[in-house]
Amino acid sequence: KSLNNRILFCWLASSFAAMVVKTDVCAYSGLRIYPGHGIFYVRADQKSFKFINRKSKSQFLQRLNPRKIAWTQLYRRMHKKGTMEESTRKKTRKVSKATNKAVVGMTLDVIKAKRSQKPEVRAAAREAALREIKERNKAKQAAKKAEQKTKAPPQKQQMPKSKASKASGKPKGVRR
Repeated sequence: KSLNNRILFCWLASSFAAMVVKTDVCAYSGLRIYPGHGIFYVRADQKSFKFINRKSKSQFLQRLNPRKIAWTQLYRRMHKKGTMEESTRKKTRKVSKATNKAVVGMTLDVIKAKRSQKPEVRAAAREAALREIKERNKAKQAAKKAEQKTKAPPQKQQMPKSKASKASGKPKGVRR
């Protein structure tokens, strides 16, 4: 007798575990609607909606936005409510690995040598390079000035007074 009861119990348990209930989703709130529940609404354009209760239907017909109603699934999804389980995993930080590569103007050996230099040496070399560039620019400016002195620019001819007075009468480019 006890064996029959066990078999019957196992059969019942397995049939309940395997039972699948077809649920619909509320058109307004996004909640699950089980069989035998809900309101089925068909609009004049033949589009059908299923609501979980009269409250959802009423708010839908009032054209209230479900994204602004706190108890709807759309609101909860939009404001990231109830998603704590998904976001509990660790945030991994990307570690950038430094790789040494040769650049167009320099080889890898030159780059390593510069990196191993002390900052004072590097600063002194930079200052010397800047001084050299400034001196070169000064020499160019001096050469230009000397060239301009030797070569006298021709004098500009002045316009006759009659043309100058005619030109200043009306502003150019304005049409009225």
